[in-house]
Amino acid sequence: MKPPAIIVCLKIIPDPSGPASAFQVDSELKKVVPSGIPPVINPYDENALEAALRLKTQWGGRVVAVNLSEKSMVTILRKALTVGADDLIVVEDPDFQDLTSQSIAGALCAAVMKIGSYDLILTGRQAADWESGQVGLLMADMLGIPAINLAQAISIENGKVVVEKLKRRGHELVRAPLPALVTVSNEAGELRTPSIRAIHESRKKPVTVWKANDIGIDPQVLKKRKLRELSRPPARASSCCMVEGESAQEKGRALALKLREEGII
Repeated sequence: MKPPAIIVCLKIIPDPSGPASAFQVDSELKKVVPSGIPPVINPYDENALEAALRLKTQWGGRVVAVNLSEKSMVTILRKALTVGADDLIVVEDPDFQDLTSQSIAGALCAAVMKIGSYDLILTGRQAADWESGQVGLLMADMLGIPAINLAQAISIENGKVVVEKLKRRGHELVRAPLPALVTVSNEAGELRTPSIRAIHESRKKPVTVWKANDIGIDPQVLKKRKLRELSRPPARASSCCMVEGESAQEKGRALALKLREEGII
């Protein structure tokens, strides 16, 4: 079997690990404005990149990272090159801002078609900002290839992708012929840490930058998200409750009952 060519889609978002107080809601502009929060690669997309790198270690081939943005984020995206991606392609255009999931998927598919041959496309299960989880599956539908979502482990056997797909309880084993698209969950593992040498060497690697017209996309036909309302939910009042009991067992039982009454468990 020839070494697989793997495309990984990466999205840049405000760091979701930042405190809630650093995100301000502009109700008039219907936008969430981060303050002092750096942009990062979507954590679920990093899980997908790690899965791709593991496949590359086992079966060889090339890993191509692709990003779609309204402005250049090359400095942040170079992280993909430091950990082992072979190529980085950035498709940027000011009109890519606030697109619907369907328009994002269409533009990414156009980039994939320009790249040419591929065996596997990996995306994160969702983006940690909007969390719609639609783009990957829409891409598969547009490209006419099989899709498997919520992968916690991926392998390639006899020209097929074999995926451990998450279920509410346990997982199921799913196979699909290549080419295919798989959305990757965080259970697949965190992205590896690059070495200092790899960081220095990645600076020498070229980055391919395309515009919308380079992939045959007219930005004017892309649809924008239309939000009716965006507001911060009211802060919940905090309260303290003391759990009584003569022994640790009684206190534990009382705590469990209280948590059930509050709908926490």
